Amino acid sequence: MKIRIKFLKQGSTKFIGHLDMMRYFQKAMRRAQVDIRYSEGFSPHQIMSFAAPLGVGITSNGEYFDIEVLSTDSSKAMVDRLNNVMVEEIRVLSYRKLEDSGKSAMSLVCAADYTLKFRENNRPVDLDGFFRELEDFYGQEQIRITKQTKKGQKEMDLKPLIYRLERRGEEIFMQVSTGSTDNIKPELVMETFYQSRQQNFPEFAFRIQREEVYGRDSRGLLIPLEEFGEDIE
Repeated sequence: MKIRIKFLKQGSTKFIGHLDMMRYFQKAMRRAQVDIRYSEGFSPHQIMSFAAPLGVGITSNGEYFDIEVLSTDSSKAMVDRLNNVMVEEIRVLSYRKLEDSGKSAMSLVCAADYTLKFRENNRPVDLDGFFRELEDFYGQEQIRITKQTKKGQKEMDLKPLIYRLERRGEEIFMQVSTGSTDNIKPELVMETFYQSRQQNFPEFAFRIQREEVYGRDSRGLLIPLEEFGEDIE
């Protein structure tokens, strides 16, 4: 049986890298006595795959990974069992069954939401002016950049990969392309914006949080990854 788990990662756990998070959840599965499936062979390992690794220093309200289990209790019971062995800054939010033919979270990922909060010493004096410039920046027909890839430098238009970019109070909200093909980080968007203002992008200028990760349904609509599954009663 395939299971998709959604969790949040807050506080000091933002400094834990992806591989250590995998090890953490492997231990949590054992502590919570989850009847997880193991691979076969000389070195069995838990069948577990994460949707989209989160960068170090970024918090999140919407992280996902898939597992396979041999048996399971209800979704509510499993969420409680897992949270009982978790640190307070990492909490399981949902535990949902997938169809046997359902695609993995990793293969589904195509977009993610982020919020960016100014650190106090980087908050613009003219906040309204800053957001007007950001709106003009996003309103361009093209946003040309040179992106460094594994194969070298690549000229590309960033605009089609930024699905939303807007002000929310004193915060910046953006929805960007995410996944193996076009993975756009919010830092790249803001660095490009600052360059358009003839300014250097201040290091650690923002507190960045991922809010949600999306896949596309059969109609091509973006939906949160947890909605591809259903609760177990």
